[in-house]
Amino acid sequence: MKGLTNKRVFITGAASGIGRATAERFYAEGAELILIDMPTLEQAELTALFPNRMTYIQGDVTTAETLLKVRAETEKGIDVIVNNAGITRDATLLKMTDEQWDQVIAVNLTSIFKLSRLAAEKMKAQGRGGVILNAASVVAHYGNFGQANYSATKAGVIAMTKTLSKELGKDQIRVNAVAPGFIATPMVAKMPEKVLSMMEEKSPLRRLGLPSEIAAAYAFLASDDAKYITGTTLNVDGGTILG
Repeated sequence: MKGLTNKRVFITGAASGIGRATAERFYAEGAELILIDMPTLEQAELTALFPNRMTYIQGDVTTAETLLKVRAETEKGIDVIVNNAGITRDATLLKMTDEQWDQVIAVNLTSIFKLSRLAAEKMKAQGRGGVILNAASVVAHYGNFGQANYSATKAGVIAMTKTLSKELGKDQIRVNAVAPGFIATPMVAKMPEKVLSMMEEKSPLRRLGLPSEIAAAYAFLASDDAKYITGTTLNVDGGTILG
C-alpha cells in the first residue's frame, strides 16, 4: 500500500515504541515524516531507518521552543499529525505529588491541545483538509490503579477529540483517537514476568498487542479509507478488560 504518498505527517514521541512503529508504517505508505522527540541518541538510527523523506525535531513537546520548531515545519505543509507523545508518573492518590500530576497533564493533554491548534490553523489555511490523530488509552474507559493522572489525561483526550471533530469538520479536518491496550513496547518489556503474564491474561487473545498493530490503526485513520470517520476513538486492545 502507498496510501499516504506525498503526505506530510508529523509524529510526536517518534523515537521508540508505538511512535517509531507508526513512523515506519507511514514511511512505508509513502509519507514524508516530521518526527518529534526528546532523545538524541536515536537520531542516527532514525536517519538510517528513514534515509529520505524525514526531518527530525529534537525537543520537549511542552516547551515553546519546540512548538516554534514545529510551526516552522508546518509552514512547508501538513496533512496529518499523530499526537503520540506521552509519559507516566504513577502513584496512588495519597502519594501522588503535584509535580507528578502536572508533568503528565502537560505532556499527555496540554501538548495535544497546543499541537492540534497549531496543526489545524495551517490545515485550514491550506484549504485541503487534514487529519489529527490522538493517543488515548483503554484506561480512559476503565481507570487503572495508581494512574489517576494518566487516566484523567486519556479521558480528556477522548473528550477533546470529539469536540475538535465538531469544530473542525466544516474545514474537512478529521479528528480521531486510538486507545491502545497493553502493548509490547520496550518500556513494558522491562516489567517483571509475573506482571506481563497478568497483562496477557486480561485479553481474550491472551497476548500483548504489538506497536505495529497500533501503527496500522493510525495508518487506516489517516488514509482516505477513513475519510468519513471523525470524532471516534478506536480501541486496539485485544478485548482487554482492566480489573
